[in-house]
Amino acid sequence: MPRSRLLLGAGIVGLLALLPLSGSTYLMYLSTQVLIFALFATSLNILIGYAGLVSFGHAAFFAIGGYGCAILLRTYEIPLLLAMPAALVMTAVLSALIGSLCVRLTSYYFSMLTLAFGQLVWAVVFKWRSMTGGDDGILRVISPSWIDTPASFFIFTLLMVTLAMLALWIVAHSPLGRTLMAIRENQVRAGFLGVHTRRVQLVAFTIAGTFAGLAGALFALFNRSIFPDSAWWLQSAEVLIMVVLGGMNSFFGPMVGALTLIVLSRFTLEVTAYWPGLLAIILLATLFFFPNGIAGLLKAKGKR
Repeated sequence: MPRSRLLLGAGIVGLLALLPLSGSTYLMYLSTQVLIFALFATSLNILIGYAGLVSFGHAAFFAIGGYGCAILLRTYEIPLLLAMPAALVMTAVLSALIGSLCVRLTSYYFSMLTLAFGQLVWAVVFKWRSMTGGDDGILRVISPSWIDTPASFFIFTLLMVTLAMLALWIVAHSPLGRTLMAIRENQVRAGFLGVHTRRVQLVAFTIAGTFAGLAGALFALFNRSIFPDSAWWLQSAEVLIMVVLGGMNSFFGPMVGALTLIVLSRFTLEVTAYWPGLLAIILLATLFFFPNGIAGLLKAKGKR
């Protein structure tokens, strides 16, 4: 990582760590939500931006991580330090299983298959009432006393998201990340060069699903509850919009998209109920006028 970007990232994390000093519960609540969805969107961008695989079912892994952590904490009363890693292992295994089937197809067929698996996970969550609570979800998720306040949970989320982002940055800029981009540009040529394209795509799928599961586990702790909506296709669509809005060709683009979308929705809903209409206009403007997203627009302005 270039030194300037490293210093910028460290500076942003340092400033965020000072946020609890503001004493604003609302600001910490909003910032925690942005951090969780920034991680969720960045995990999806490993598939879209680097591997060129458009997933319409990424919320499935968000829900698996969230439900896994919530069930272990609430039903089995397992401590968080064991429950969260166990939920991530479970998400990674299921990501690998589902991914091994999805990467057999390409293009639209891959996208439709991810949508189908996403809806299958939603159906299991919705119907398995004895384990997941069905449409009532899981309420009163237990969190340990050391993250029981908005300030302490914000710091915990900041730490987890920072470590996860560093791991994803390393993946994106490693030989694996460059191989993914080669497959994205020309899968046939990459295959001729000796790359086992399906295996590399499966690794990317598993990594993306696992980090989406981490975001889901944090989300369940954040809300103290989790519901089947977290696996619904609209959740996948929302995070996909964050990636497109922020810029899928930039590592930091999805974070910018998550911040923009969440803050805009909050402020818009305070004055009007027409947020979906405004969202449609924003998406149309993005696709027509700055297809590389906000990050691409800022980068282009910086070069002038």
